[in-house]
Amino acid sequence: MVTPAPSPDAIVDVRELRLAYDSHEVIHGISFEVRRNEILGVIGPSQSGKSSMLRCLNRTIDFSPSARMSGLVRVNGEDVRRVKDLFGLRRRIGMVAPLPVGLPISIYDNVAFAPRCSGITGRSELDPIVEGCLRQAALWEEVKDRLNSLGTALSGGQQQRLTIARALSQEPLLLLLDEFSIAVDPVTTMRIEEVLKELRQETTIVLVTNLVQQARRLADRTAFFLAGRCLEVAPTEELFTGTVQDRRTRDYIEGRYG
Repeated sequence: MVTPAPSPDAIVDVRELRLAYDSHEVIHGISFEVRRNEILGVIGPSQSGKSSMLRCLNRTIDFSPSARMSGLVRVNGEDVRRVKDLFGLRRRIGMVAPLPVGLPISIYDNVAFAPRCSGITGRSELDPIVEGCLRQAALWEEVKDRLNSLGTALSGGQQQRLTIARALSQEPLLLLLDEFSIAVDPVTTMRIEEVLKELRQETTIVLVTNLVQQARRLADRTAFFLAGRCLEVAPTEELFTGTVQDRRTRDYIEGRYG
C-alpha cells in the first residue's frame, strides 16, 4: 500500500515499520498515520501484528530482548526510535493492556501512582488529578466514598475504567487501547465506549479491537491488519459500506474468516 505524505494534523506517522523476533519477522513494512483527536480503530485476525504495533509506538517492545524494530515511527514529530528518555515517552503515550486489572493498592493510589513517580507528592496537587481522571473515566461517582479500598476489589468493568483513569493521570498525548473491553459485559462495554467518545475531545486514541462492530461504532478511521501487513486504512463508514481496495478486508468484516 502506497502511503501519501502525512496530513498536517497527523500526530503519529509510521513508515515502513518492520518488527522481527530473532529471525522471524511479524510486521512487514507497514505505513499509516493517526490524526490528532481521532480514534483510529485497528482490526484484523489474531497474529496480525496489531498488539506488536502498539508496543512499537511507546517502545514497550524493548522489553522483548529478541525484538528488532526498523523503519520510521514519529509521535508528535519525534522519532521514537531515537528517544533516550523512555519513561518520558511512555508518560506521553498511555497504554491499557488486554484484561487490565487494578494494582493491588487503593483506588486513590492507583491513579496517583504515575504522578507520584513524576515527583508530585502533595495531596493538594494529587487530589484534583485523582478526581479529574476518575471523572473522565466515568468512575468517580461509583468510588468517591471508598477511595481507600483496593483497586483489585472493584468489578471487572470498574477495573477497566480504573486502568483508563490511571493511563490518563499524566495527560497522555496518545492513548493506546489493546483489546481492553474483551472481558466485560455488553452494558459495561457500551459505558466504556461512551467514555472513549468523550476522551477523543482531549486526546488521540488508537483502539485495537477484535470486535469489528466496536470499531464501527467508535473509530473515525479504521485500519485492517492481516498477517503483519496493513492492507487498508480508510474512514470507518467507507471501509464498512463502501468499495474496499482489498477483498480480504471485506471478507473479514463480513465474518468469512477471523
